[in-house]
Amino acid sequence: MLSAQAHAILAIDFAPVDTIFLRRLYVLLVIEHDRRRVHIAGITAHPTGAWVAQQARNLLMDLGDRDRIRFLTRDRDSKFTAAFDAVFAGADIRIIPTPPRASRANAIAERFIGNLRRECLDHILIAGPRHLEVVSKSSRPGHLTRRQMRTRSVRRMSRCSRAAHHADDIAWWRATPPNAIEVIPVRRPGSDGGS
Repeated sequence: MLSAQAHAILAIDFAPVDTIFLRRLYVLLVIEHDRRRVHIAGITAHPTGAWVAQQARNLLMDLGDRDRIRFLTRDRDSKFTAAFDAVFAGADIRIIPTPPRASRANAIAERFIGNLRRECLDHILIAGPRHLEVVSKSSRPGHLTRRQMRTRSVRRMSRCSRAAHHADDIAWWRATPPNAIEVIPVRRPGSDGGS
């Protein structure tokens, strides 16, 4: 049943990242189930309910074909407030909170966060939010299939792809379709894409 509805499901979750200055940053990730496309909604050190609701508005503006999206799975984090739910309810998207203490209920998001950590962030020291944004935009953990990796030179791969090439998590490679993951940063209103 889930595969039949995959085109209509989004998953959202926070990925905590520790910096070299012992600060914790949070990356808000949204994943489309059918395409396995990852949207980086935002990065902050202090996620609040208002900030998360604004990121939801920004995401909905970027999703051009939101008529096909009908469900959003999220955990029961207190940062997902009623204002956040109202943003998606206004777009006729039903919120499905996961059961308490059931990380497998949002398995696609949890798996991506784990792979991002193992294949990329464990091999790079993050200095701050700007550095994390650059790294997360330029790296796509698991974006190459095993067959493509055999044919490419390891020297031509990015640092995170080399880490993925040597990763022990081969089961993930077998389970991931060839068009695996596409990371798309969410444009913010008023940003020109520069510094």
